Amino acid sequence: MPTVSTGVRSQRSRTHSLLLLAALLPLLHGCSKPSGEGSEAVTLLNVSYDPTREFYEEFNAAFVKQWEAKNGKKLSIKQSHGGSGKQARAVIDGLEADVVTLALAYDVDMLHDKAGLIPENWQTRLETNSSPYTSTIVFVVRKGNPKGVRDWEDLVQPGISVITPNPKTSGGARWNYLAAWGHALRQQGGDDAKAQEFITRLFRNVPVLDSGARGATTTFAERGLGDVLLAWENEALLLTEEVGKERFEIIVPSESILAEPPVTVVDKNVDKRGTRAVAEAYLKHLYSDEGQEIAAKHHYRPRSPAIAAKYASHFPPVKLFTIDEAFGGWRKAQQTHFDDGGIFDRIYAPKSQ
Repeated sequence: MPTVSTGVRSQRSRTHSLLLLAALLPLLHGCSKPSGEGSEAVTLLNVSYDPTREFYEEFNAAFVKQWEAKNGKKLSIKQSHGGSGKQARAVIDGLEADVVTLALAYDVDMLHDKAGLIPENWQTRLETNSSPYTSTIVFVVRKGNPKGVRDWEDLVQPGISVITPNPKTSGGARWNYLAAWGHALRQQGGDDAKAQEFITRLFRNVPVLDSGARGATTTFAERGLGDVLLAWENEALLLTEEVGKERFEIIVPSESILAEPPVTVVDKNVDKRGTRAVAEAYLKHLYSDEGQEIAAKHHYRPRSPAIAAKYASHFPPVKLFTIDEAFGGWRKAQQTHFDDGGIFDRIYAPKSQ
């Protein structure tokens, strides 16, 4: 009967479909196997900037240990380092970072503005502007400070060679530039015109621009170029710790900028890869006592008052101003100073041209 035969044909068809699906499932699973919580092993990619390399090597090992003990699953964390702006560009162009830990908020903003990878309010998702540790900008000079460098005004004097990376590609370099500008702006009678004159004189003393902070450190320390290196405080302390205080000295200027390197989960990537839970736990662990302790050991100023007090002797007091106070935030600072046609493009002429 039609109804029965139809039923028989439908049953055969369903059976055939189920068998076909059963045969295909392993192949489909293999093609789209996520790296997330449902799989046996999880892999995270942290895309960061140059000077965090050693810090995250130790932090990753600590986080993996506690994650695997708590969850009973294998976890592997990969790191990528480079100039902060270039790293942000790589993620926008398709590098599937689960988290980014970049040098400044503007580079993270670009993940929203250029690619829609994160929500616009990303910086409200974690404490302290999603910046679990801070740093500032200091000077590194050669042993004995032969040029007598003490403060920002010394960097614009004739005969001083200053090493700093390129603000177009390096987050650290943008902090360097804004620290100098902010100092000039905050002097008695200071205004934007005087600050621009000051920064123009400073960059006349810059012989070469490396693309990232680590490259500038290499230029100064290994190639022997320059009298002064403008550097993250953590990078300066790492240099003197590793190379030796017999070769270099750190000069802390009278005031500097509060550098707040931010972190965030890259939403579209973690949802695609199934890694949201572990990625969020990873960033929250930066705020734990263990994370703050590791940050302090690697010369980042911890946010935790207790850990900061423990390492108080490690970080000399310095008068700090914020980017919001001096520049009205990162978006305004970027547009005014570093976008194509901005002030930096107008004041800096490469020596090779």
